[in-house]
Order: sequence, then structure tokens, then C-alpha cells
Amino acid sequence: MTDNTGPIGVFDSGVGGLSVLRALGDLMPAENMIYFGDQAHVPYGARPLEQIQRFSEAITCLLLENGSRLIVVACNTASAAALTYLRGKFPVIPFVGMEPAVKPAAETTKTGRVGVLATPATFQGALYASVVERFANGVELLQHTCPGLVSQIEKGELDSEETRAILEEALLPMLEKNIDTVVLGCTHYPFVIPLIQEIVGEAVRVIDPAPAVARQVRRVLEEMGSVNPSNSKGQTEFITSGKVERFDRILEQLLSVKVHARKAEWIGDQQVVVT
Repeated sequence: MTDNTGPIGVFDSGVGGLSVLRALGDLMPAENMIYFGDQAHVPYGARPLEQIQRFSEAITCLLLENGSRLIVVACNTASAAALTYLRGKFPVIPFVGMEPAVKPAAETTKTGRVGVLATPATFQGALYASVVERFANGVELLQHTCPGLVSQIEKGELDSEETRAILEEALLPMLEKNIDTVVLGCTHYPFVIPLIQEIVGEAVRVIDPAPAVARQVRRVLEEMGSVNPSNSKGQTEFITSGKVERFDRILEQLLSVKVHARKAEWIGDQQVVVT
């Protein structure tokens, strides 16, 4: 029987992974969690693969030092760049990453045309190519990288004119080609689902991957014999490598949570410590 007291470690380049953290809390409210937002380096999307791997390894070390028993890579870019790398570096630690939800989109589309919103690193990664090859036969995928959208969400601008313009540039040409499904391939994007739905209309399905990731985490914990059976509410600790005050504000805006996050500092790009 595995110790159930250690938290679930969750990390992202910024606040996007909070969409996954929210889904984890909804599904497993008794679990303790620790969340790391690497806001000093956000966004990861255009960074070199090797650098993302170094960041991810250092963050994993920090989460393990804080007792994490399972790590959720709540970032599509980091999952594409570093998930296999992390599993090789930490073979005894279970990792759950993000996979673009192409399979459920391909299985349910009626028009055979699906829009995918993700970062350049996700589209260029082997993980996305594998998902497309396995599940998207006969389905046309219309892709867009939504430049600037992650930064808008990091600033808390979820429905500003600039955010709308970024999404309309991506989505309106897709609508002209008769998409009936939108796949969100970045954990930041679920926070603008209301705006996306407003643009595409209720007839277009928008797939948030976070609930499926939460279900996978629960399956892994069940296999480990490590689900927390407590009826008490789990506690979540937050750490940011960015500005604490800004992170606290966005936490309250996105999750309605009032906390004071801990501050982390990078030493080069291979070590991060809580100060």
C-alpha cells in the first residue's frame, strides 16, 4: 500500500494548469496538491525542446522534494517536449501528461472537420503526430497557434477585445470550413471557453481535456493503491517563479481562491528553489 499523504504535484508554464488543478479538485476533493506555475518562463511554446526538458526536470525535483507522489505535467507544450524524458529520468515516479483530445473529437464529428488550438511546440511534437496518426484518419484537422493568447490569459484578460480578436482570427476561418468541434490543445485555453463558445456558437462542441486528465490521475492512483479515502477537504499549496502578487490575483480571478503563493527562484535553468 502506497502512502496517501503526499500531495499530487502539478506544474505548468504559468496559470494554464490551474484548469487541470480545478478538475482534479472536483473529482478528488480529499487529495492534497501542490501547484507550480513557472511564470518566470511563460510561455513555453516557442522555447527549445532541451530547455523545456531542463525546466521540467528541475520543477519535478522541487515537487518531489515537497513530497509529491505523482506528477501531473499540466502543460501541453511540456508534455510534448518532456514527458518521455521525465519518465526516463524518474522511472519510479508516475507521471500523467496532456494529450490533445483528437480522439474524442474524431469519434464524434459529424462534418469531418475539427479545429485544433495549440502552441507551435505541441503541433511540432511527436506526441501530437502520434495522436493524429492513430485517431484522425478521415478527419480534416484545421490548426491554429493563437499567437498571444497565453499571454492574454496570464494577464487575466479573458474577454477583452484583444483576446477576442486573437480567437476570431483563429476560429472564423475554421467556421467557414464547417468545423463542428474545437479541441483545446493548451491548458490555458479552457479559461476562455465562454468566449470561444460565444464566437463559434452552441452547435460547435468545445473539448476541455482537463476532466479526462483528472480521471486518468485517479486511475493511476487506484492502481497504486494510493487514493486518499479521507472525507476531509484536501489542501493545495501554490508556488510561482513569477511575481507573487500577480499570481495571487489571477488565482482569485480564475479559481475564486484567496491564498498567498510561495515564491521560487531559478538558479540558471537547471535548479529552482523556494525562497
